[in-house]
Amino acid sequence: MKPIIIILLFLIYLPVFAQNSLPRSTPKAQKVSSQKIIDFIHEVEASKHEVHSMMVLRHGKVIAEGWWDPYKPELKHTMYSVSKTFTATAIGFAVAEKKLKVTDKVISFFPESLPDHISQNLANLEIKDLLSMSVGHDKSFNQEVFTTENWVAAFLNMPIANEPGTKFLYNTSASFMLSSIIQKVTGQTLLDFLEPRLLKPLGITGLDWETDLQGTQTGGWGIRVKTEDMAKLGQLFLQKGKWNGKQILAESWIEEASTLKIMQEPNASAEKMASNDWIQGYAYQMWRSRHNSYRADGAFGQYILILPEKDAVIILTSETTDMQGLLDLVWSNLLPAFGTISDQDTKLKERLNMLSFAPMESAENPILEKTVSGKNYSITSKVENVNGFSFGFQDEVCVLNLVQGAYTFKLIFGSGKWIKDETDRIGPNLFTFAMNQQVGLAPFKIAGSYAWLDLNTVELHLRYIESPHSEIIRVKFEGEKAIITFINSFEGEGKKVSFEAKVD
Repeated sequence: MKPIIIILLFLIYLPVFAQNSLPRSTPKAQKVSSQKIIDFIHEVEASKHEVHSMMVLRHGKVIAEGWWDPYKPELKHTMYSVSKTFTATAIGFAVAEKKLKVTDKVISFFPESLPDHISQNLANLEIKDLLSMSVGHDKSFNQEVFTTENWVAAFLNMPIANEPGTKFLYNTSASFMLSSIIQKVTGQTLLDFLEPRLLKPLGITGLDWETDLQGTQTGGWGIRVKTEDMAKLGQLFLQKGKWNGKQILAESWIEEASTLKIMQEPNASAEKMASNDWIQGYAYQMWRSRHNSYRADGAFGQYILILPEKDAVIILTSETTDMQGLLDLVWSNLLPAFGTISDQDTKLKERLNMLSFAPMESAENPILEKTVSGKNYSITSKVENVNGFSFGFQDEVCVLNLVQGAYTFKLIFGSGKWIKDETDRIGPNLFTFAMNQQVGLAPFKIAGSYAWLDLNTVELHLRYIESPHSEIIRVKFEGEKAIITFINSFEGEGKKVSFEAKVD
């Protein structure tokens, strides 16, 4: 292609690229302390929290952004319950178009799925009760609902012990019902409905969302979006539904969706209220937070944190088992950054460019590598999920062929480097119990590295880099036998699973 043509194409598409990206600025220009952001990074890396990406916006401009390698800005990330905020936003558009009202009765949308006996509480259940997690269930019925073939019918058959609207109980199956209602009243999936109304105006592309077997998006989990896409949604809420000077979502809906609807613990002590971001109240598929903020919130630390008083948005994708602890680092470091200036913008930029998770690395183990390469190991214990494996080692690259049922998955690992690839093998996730009743998003992007822990034990680190989670696969060779151990990142060593194997 001639240089002049390349230049012309660049000039033609430059406005599109610019429209799809948020404007950039510097902390100093937006009166934010770059040193406080550096302090946040330092404290995160010294903690047990594993942050994969961060983005800080003020006055509508991105002032700090970073991804810990092998996570990248162009990659999506599993959002877990941040999905709920996208789902509620679809309800907001449907309300504006008079396709439904939040006071509509839930049973009115599903006459074909109703139980033989409709209790008074079920009859009274309204869309706003789904939105505010106040269905009235006295326990979570997620497993009972998501392991059936018809999730709508299963939800409607669950007992509602309390009057709707009176008691908070976090309820992912309620979020799925919101998705089902959108599909009922529009004839479109959530994503198709949101495409012209939300996604296209904000320049959000390439996202995907898991579905049930009937093709309804899961609603309460399963969306994968990029870090900047999260920031766009947060900025839309901060701007009260306005985007590029146009009101795309009603300001009244932003107000309704982001303000307190029900308290999680109405009688919580003042001391507890001062330290706990999960009892500040719940809105429409979003949590109220301390410091007069609110957030979209996904398991293991996926956050769209909106701070109206600071005119700021903070985005985090992470894996942590202490979500409050991660928010505490935000409050102690990033919150006081707004409104102060430190002349460390260059230092911050350099620090952000250096973010990474070091790959595993060790000396080669040539004798054992040659001995085990090409041998087929069969699992001797009776298990369904792992049947066997084989290894290949060459030039500091390890190939593991893992046999699971009828499938063999080829996984590649580097020593001293991450090797990136794709696999159809499903990684660790919270919703494995629903696996047979939902449609996933394979192939999954992965990055792998390995090291020899001793002369007989190799450890493989497999990161699912569009997910919060990773996995350790550890193999100890003992002559013609081996022990293979699997450890997922959110359950750790305490939940490791080991299998004995022998050479065929």
